[in-house]
Amino acid sequence: MSTISTDICIIGAGPVGLFAVFEAGLLKMKCHVVDALPQVGGQLSEIYPKKPIYDIPGYPMVLAGDLVQNLMQQIEPFHPTFTLGERVEEIEKLEDGSFKLITTDKTEITCKVVVIAGGLGSFEPRKPAIENLENFEGGKGVAYMVKDPEFFRDKRIVLAGGGDSALDWAIYLADVAKELTLVHRGTTFRGAPESAAKVSSLAEEGHMKLLLKSNVTQVHGNGQLESVTISPDGADGYQVEADYFIPLFGLVPKLGPLENWGLELEKSAIVVNTVDYSTNIPGVYAIGDINTYPGKLKLILCGFHEAALMAQSAYSIVYPDKKFVLKYTTVNGVPTM
Repeated sequence: MSTISTDICIIGAGPVGLFAVFEAGLLKMKCHVVDALPQVGGQLSEIYPKKPIYDIPGYPMVLAGDLVQNLMQQIEPFHPTFTLGERVEEIEKLEDGSFKLITTDKTEITCKVVVIAGGLGSFEPRKPAIENLENFEGGKGVAYMVKDPEFFRDKRIVLAGGGDSALDWAIYLADVAKELTLVHRGTTFRGAPESAAKVSSLAEEGHMKLLLKSNVTQVHGNGQLESVTISPDGADGYQVEADYFIPLFGLVPKLGPLENWGLELEKSAIVVNTVDYSTNIPGVYAIGDINTYPGKLKLILCGFHEAALMAQSAYSIVYPDKKFVLKYTTVNGVPTM
């Protein structure tokens, strides 16, 4: 068990949480960041590190993983500390107004301000109802997301799904996998029309197989996945050899323990005051996709704005005897800690 003391504890190491470190650092506030995932970046690292993002100011296009790297470089002068692979389970307000947080691994964090930047909460994959599917999880042939496309090079891959994620990865993996099959229960896709057209073209050109009106109904193997059964509508199923089966049916967000922290919630989101994105608990803020207010837009750039206003408000808690003076980085540069 370890004990950490800091000015601000940020729950969530996604892009908004990382940028909050920068805004706090400009004001000489120390940050410790906690995330249940084993790496920083949140959804950008866990779900779509190779996907391009087009609405970050100053970047006509930036890959999600590159944006995370840039944010880490940006906050490096402030020397933030991290607890990764652990989830905050408990939060307690102490008599002096500070907070004590306890994680799943019993790490204790004391701080003056808590910032919840947990995206949509903890994500769990939406799993198909296939018997014994769990027997092949954990590196044995069933995966619910693509972290490193090169991991699947020269492998036999069966993808399932009809949304943007399934289409995007089918297009990407067509040049990586030894054999690639995309299985979709419908005849039309929910994803972008241009992506659907590209997938159809790749199938016609023989770069992949596209099976519509079909479902993966069984998985087979002895300790490691060897094949799956694909069942077309109204026909008998047949087995297809596969090294990996990747069902991409989306993720189910869950708030997890923070439901019990006394925060005001509305439709699984934290209600905040848009003056500074504070919650109903003094000293606790919520920024990014986890919060809600009239006119809320779940965009990374909006979360960046929320982080800036949050930091200015948090300054008065961390330094109650100091007067806040806005300083421009164009004049003063970036301070170090």
